[in-house]
Amino acid sequence: MAVFTTAGSLRDDVYRPILRPRRGELAALSHLAPGDESRVMPILEVESGPGLLALIRQLPPRAGAVAIDFSAVPEPRGLLWRPALDLAESLADLGVTMVPVLRAYDGNRRLTAHGLAARMHLRRAVLRLQPHVDAGNPAEADAVAERLLQGAGLEAEEVDLLIDLAETACVAHADVVEEQCRRVLRWARGMPWRSVSVASGAMPANLDDLPTDRPVSVGRLDARVWSRLGEPGVGYSDYGVTSPVRRLGVQRHRQLPTLRYTSENDWWIYRWARRGARSDDRCHDLCRTLVRSPQWPATGARFSWGDAEIARRARTAHGGGSSASWISWSTSHHIAHVLESLTAH
Repeated sequence: MAVFTTAGSLRDDVYRPILRPRRGELAALSHLAPGDESRVMPILEVESGPGLLALIRQLPPRAGAVAIDFSAVPEPRGLLWRPALDLAESLADLGVTMVPVLRAYDGNRRLTAHGLAARMHLRRAVLRLQPHVDAGNPAEADAVAERLLQGAGLEAEEVDLLIDLAETACVAHADVVEEQCRRVLRWARGMPWRSVSVASGAMPANLDDLPTDRPVSVGRLDARVWSRLGEPGVGYSDYGVTSPVRRLGVQRHRQLPTLRYTSENDWWIYRWARRGARSDDRCHDLCRTLVRSPQWPATGARFSWGDAEIARRARTAHGGGSSASWISWSTSHHIAHVLESLTAH
């Protein structure tokens, strides 16, 4: 492993995708290749407690862990904030280890609960720092880190620092984000974090305006930022195949069959409208086009579970799937691609 700071932080070569705990993303996680469970620690952004356990039951017992970000869950009045502890206990019963995520705006009760949840199993937590929001300079970052560590009763050596740069919207913005990240990394070297990773996201929030019936490339500017940093010991994180920007409102129209297919420098967006009104026919035509494309991996259907599902739909028009299916196949391929890239890096 590469040493990141003289204080002792190590890159642990774990990929930390920031995902929403939806059926599609969790289906992809449940089909990781043997041995990859320990190389992937998803950070799930929980919006509400009910229903999460039913979804997360799809996950097999993991050699690694699942980080849970409760920042969108309201903090009701009471002596102890229970969601983190209750979920940690419930997940343990399912054989899943929970790692709490600390945020700059967490209150004292929430931090206390996160600390208790962290000590329940691995004695580990993730500190997710968004420098553009949480700290404008090193002194502010010091104060944020000190308050969170003290509130949770943890040492920096027990915490994975995630520098979340959020949206990387365009090439010019990517250059700004890269320079900002270098400044934050210089600050991070002053503490002995368990590991340090950088996250950002470049997938557009809305794909509806993209052309249909032909693949369209969208630059993976988030991967470009991490690669250009060239910092030894810095781990990789992203938002999977989704955008860090949440779409407002409810989508009223029926979604076209859509795949977000990851390559080294781009995502290839396949949105299919032709072949009449049947979704199965459109998905079949989409998948046939993809498996004949230059983006299709040399190992074909063996590359990931998602690729095997795409190859199956290329052979038959039956069972074209749903929006959750398309996200799950895309996410599965993306995770396999990232892990392969990190191994070669």
